[in-house]
Amino acid sequence: MLFTGSMSLLWLSYYGVSLVVLLAVYFALSFLPRLPRLVLTWGVAGAMWIPARFSLPLIEENEFYTGWAPAAMVSAVGFLEHSASALWGGLVWLLIGIALGACAGVALWWVRRPAAPTKRDPTKRGPSNHDDGDDDRPRAPRNAGPKRAAPKTRSAGGDTKRREPVIN
Repeated sequence: MLFTGSMSLLWLSYYGVSLVVLLAVYFALSFLPRLPRLVLTWGVAGAMWIPARFSLPLIEENEFYTGWAPAAMVSAVGFLEHSASALWGGLVWLLIGIALGACAGVALWWVRRPAAPTKRDPTKRGPSNHDDGDDDRPRAPRNAGPKRAAPKTRSAGGDTKRREPVIN
């Protein structure tokens, strides 16, 4: 196979699976308002996607294998191996990733936030809030049609209960 043992295929599959996890997190937080949901979701994305450098000792003396891995994995392995340098390096990058992700979530919210309601000026006319200035006569309200009587809520006997139809 062309991609067997490929590091780029490993990273590509990791990012593909992390997108599924990211969608699951977003939908799991659907009970939250939009801003906290985006901040939390993108904070998780930053934690999953930020890489950190690591090094592992090899069997030969003074030789190390160095590479890149997700910062969460580097810090977890550093914690399990009681390696302060790996834990510190992974946690720093992990916190940077969470902060960058949260900033991306706030930026997405800011770009897609609902428009603030504008205050209508009573001197302006029309739905587009501009005065065409060609006539000074008062305009009829939009719903100015024949007035209908309000529906009666009480029957003639003063009964306030709802009456259901009877089928024989």
